[in-house]
Amino acid sequence: MRERFRLIYVVMAVFVGVVSPGQVFAQSSSSPNYRVDQTFFGSGGELDAGSANYRAKQTAGELGVGNFCSNDYCAWAGFNTTDDPFLEFVVTGDDIDLGYLNTAQTATATGQFAVRTWQASGYVVRTESEPPTNTGAGGHQFATLSGPSAPTPGTEEFGINLVNNTTAAPCNAFLDFGQDPQQQPDSTFAFGAAEPGYDQCGRFQYNKGDIVARSNQSTSVTAYTVSYVFNISNLTPAGEYEFRHTLVVTSTY
Repeated sequence: MRERFRLIYVVMAVFVGVVSPGQVFAQSSSSPNYRVDQTFFGSGGELDAGSANYRAKQTAGELGVGNFCSNDYCAWAGFNTTDDPFLEFVVTGDDIDLGYLNTAQTATATGQFAVRTWQASGYVVRTESEPPTNTGAGGHQFATLSGPSAPTPGTEEFGINLVNNTTAAPCNAFLDFGQDPQQQPDSTFAFGAAEPGYDQCGRFQYNKGDIVARSNQSTSVTAYTVSYVFNISNLTPAGEYEFRHTLVVTSTY
């Protein structure tokens, strides 16, 4: 019996919001007679336009755009955006059947996810899955690459990275696949990055509980591609293997 492998990518997306001890929060301008949560300067607009059936914000003629921060606060200028903090995580990869693996060739796969967070101090993405596991008796788990390494056919190993792998120098990967993190709409709005150890072209690793990606500030969408490599040896127990990839996204407010 040969080794058959199935990568189950869309399984769980876990969101956790954390408030750090000692975190400084923005305070409303207030007195005994008033409080200002958001301030509008411009040639026209209304922060709370509504009726019994709807609510809306509207602006015209913004006088400034961008943001600025100190150790104690941040302020944003520009067209209305929500003042509510949020964390968004979208998994777009499909389940993948890799078929039968062999000792002469490295098997590969890719999956995608995207993250953004607002009014936050950033986020981290952790991988919380056990290594690929035999679904039959014994439940053998693949050996993993504990540090960034090039895959070696004929040696049992499993690893991932989150960057573009290319056969061109200086990367010299064994195959062209994967993609660098994509900032949407561009790098002036989105700031996510692959974590060291998972950001090396042609090098892969996997340790359960590792942080694989992060942003250190509020960010628009960063789209990530996870590249997977699988190798078996002559001693790898035959059977069907599954890898159910669970990612945990934590945002700090």
